[in-house]
Amino acid sequence: MPTLEDLKRRLVAIDGHGYKAYQTLEGAYDFGPFTLYLDHAQSDPFAPPSRLRVRLSQKEAAFPSSLWQTPERRLGLEDFLTRACARACQEVARGHRGTGKSGLIAVQRAGQEILERTAVVVTPDYVEARLSVGLPAAGRRVLARQALAILTEEIPAIVERALRYRNLDAKALALHVDTAEDQAVLRRALDELGLVAFVADGAVLPRESGASDRPLKEGRVVPFRTPPELAVEIDLPHRGRVRGMGIPRGVTLIVGGGYHGKSTLLRAIERGVYNHIPGDGRELVVTVADAVKIRAEDGRSVAGVDISPFISDLPFGQDTRNFSTPNASGSTSQAANIVEALEVGTRLLLLDEDTSATNFMIRDARMQELIPKAGEPITPFIDRVRELYQRFGVSTILVVGGAGDYLDVADRVIRMQNYLPAEVTGRARAIAAARPSGRRPEPGRPLTRVTERIPLPESFALGAREKVKAKGTDTVLLGHEELDLANVEQLVDPAQANAIAAMLRYAVGRYVDGRRTLREVIAAVFGDCARDGLEVISPWRGQHPGELAMPRPYEVAAAINRLRRLKVRQLRRLADQDADGGGQDQR
Repeated sequence: MPTLEDLKRRLVAIDGHGYKAYQTLEGAYDFGPFTLYLDHAQSDPFAPPSRLRVRLSQKEAAFPSSLWQTPERRLGLEDFLTRACARACQEVARGHRGTGKSGLIAVQRAGQEILERTAVVVTPDYVEARLSVGLPAAGRRVLARQALAILTEEIPAIVERALRYRNLDAKALALHVDTAEDQAVLRRALDELGLVAFVADGAVLPRESGASDRPLKEGRVVPFRTPPELAVEIDLPHRGRVRGMGIPRGVTLIVGGGYHGKSTLLRAIERGVYNHIPGDGRELVVTVADAVKIRAEDGRSVAGVDISPFISDLPFGQDTRNFSTPNASGSTSQAANIVEALEVGTRLLLLDEDTSATNFMIRDARMQELIPKAGEPITPFIDRVRELYQRFGVSTILVVGGAGDYLDVADRVIRMQNYLPAEVTGRARAIAAARPSGRRPEPGRPLTRVTERIPLPESFALGAREKVKAKGTDTVLLGHEELDLANVEQLVDPAQANAIAAMLRYAVGRYVDGRRTLREVIAAVFGDCARDGLEVISPWRGQHPGELAMPRPYEVAAAINRLRRLKVRQLRRLADQDADGGGQDQR
């Protein structure tokens, strides 16, 4: 293997040459304590930065095996090292030196969540960090001296600061890893306890601002306090016994006046599908991993979804058992969002009255009298929410500020006042009994099963020069089409969107075959990631795998479902065909 001295000689030899001369340096170099891999040298100083890896043996890194001996602890260690590398890059890199991205040294940035990422990987044999580097240029000419400083001085300094156990804050590292493990244990305990979510005493739920996910620290910060009726105590490996509010399975309402913390609590619960870093305030706010936030989404496209349990008998005979539209209304989009979440396997729906379509959520007695059911195609959610739980085991947590009719269908009611919860189920039931709403249930057609769909390969056809890539968390580009993910609220990190883009490309090449259902396609992709690691989906496999973070199956499905050219075939089993008179696809 070439050495550090070989790299120096090669750099000096190309000084002043055209920028593409950097590509002659690609390969591995023995730096003594670590190995440097220049996997890809950018072709132009304005192009995406070069991809570089540094690998340090565990003997050199010297991380105690207790920090990486389980998947949960290894995830915490990798996350801590990713953040340590990011700090080291900021401290060591000397900044812009030349044209374009010259002088950049960066690693994937991490937010408040602890996610599986490709930025740093820890194995029993080595620790490896994947960096982006802007190789210096004057115009489009190689600047060898500045490149030498980056590769032979700054990169080794980053390795020393961020990848050697002896140079890290051992106490902070242990806390980070222990916190990740505690959250994983707590989330697994939810099922055993019959819960869908847990919010610990002392949790800080409000965020710094609408543009920041950091915890609120200034002004009135109200630590969470559990109502005695919902108190649960759980023993964790590192925190010991913790007490908090357990939300059982079933239908739960969160009520209260405006600005008293209803939506803040729901947002914390929806983010509880992820682990959080120490100091976030939500470290012990955990939710079942398959919870899905549902909202109305005017204008989204819908392809072949059976929304008939919620909407049927449309004017002009439009079939809602196989419903498609390029421009869904609020109610039809919300119906489709629920059915699509059920299709992929959610057990918990999260809804907020503020972001829901009113006519989808409720029809009160006065409107029922004015517009008889025969003239209303919508079966409101209030008439399905208990059926979803009783027939399918799908729970709901719903924020309600104005629709008191939901008191009739709730298993429990939590009132938020001044950001503190109170259990008011008994009071709510007494009010419901004393003041009947007068509305009549409108159950409509029974919800017997969710019709699965088979995505067709032609939906994903790309030209030879078309790309699949992400732009922030809001958009994935599939060729010339933009998939709008702005309303997919549990997609929290741009690197997750990068991974969704990579997963789409990967799935199309292997599993979208016109026979597998959407759920089967996604399960196959995640199965490969579980077996071979997230980087299996990267086109750079075996090299720098790109800036990826693990999404959930539900956000990948959401991206596919928002493809405007998506074509599907419904999978209807024989029992369904007999009931419906046949005519649907089967396999």
